[in-house]
Amino acid sequence: MSSLIITNLYIYPIKGMAGIEVNEAQARSIGFLNDRRWMLIDAEGRFVSQRNDVAMVQFKPKVDGDNMEVSYDNDAINFDVNQLTGELILTQVWDDIATTREVNTDVSTWFSDHLRKKVKLVRLYNEGARIHHASVSKEDIPVSLADGYPYLILGSESLHFLNTKLSQPVLMNRFRPNIVVSTSIAHEEDTWGDIKIGESTFYNVKPCGRCQVITIDQATGEINNDILKTLSSYRKQGNNVMFGTNVVCRDGGVIKVGDKLIV
Repeated sequence: MSSLIITNLYIYPIKGMAGIEVNEAQARSIGFLNDRRWMLIDAEGRFVSQRNDVAMVQFKPKVDGDNMEVSYDNDAINFDVNQLTGELILTQVWDDIATTREVNTDVSTWFSDHLRKKVKLVRLYNEGARIHHASVSKEDIPVSLADGYPYLILGSESLHFLNTKLSQPVLMNRFRPNIVVSTSIAHEEDTWGDIKIGESTFYNVKPCGRCQVITIDQATGEINNDILKTLSSYRKQGNNVMFGTNVVCRDGGVIKVGDKLIV
């Protein structure tokens, strides 16, 4: 087997918005530091994502120390990543309840103005504020505000193989991975068990079932349904289309681009 090398690392500070490529990241049990710790909720308390508002791709977060800047077109807003105001807000992420608090009303108003609907920007209250029951491994795990699992790993050959089947190749960022690994066999990441990267260890839970978000160009918001249709032709398991694999962090630490992944 050829060496498995980490080629890209990504965090997605605000659920559903643009990701940030980083050279190193701090792995924690609920996800990388600053990964999906924030999300928008609507007037009914439901989380807002690209599934129900494709304009989310146009918001570009940037984290610099304790400051987060989010830009949209020619406008931007800044806030402290530690800021929380107001009462606790119980929100729902699919089947899980997450305890959050609003960042501040000015930030919520800024997002509401640009999305043209009333929303609040909330942050996960602490690292134990959401517990997800993993039905496959039959365990309760702490998770950020990600859809279901703290980390998504994708192998480079899996994307290359998909692109051989598409009329127009697509970029890795469409699949919103946290960790990209240079691989030589398509979908070999599905088969990994225990994983070590640098000083961090993980275990593989299951391949990741994908939704319509992978049809959305993360730069333009344009939709191409051929991607999901093509994947369905060879990666369908039951009612799910699999691409990448969900893993959980057992021991945290710093992960860097260039680190070896050991299985």
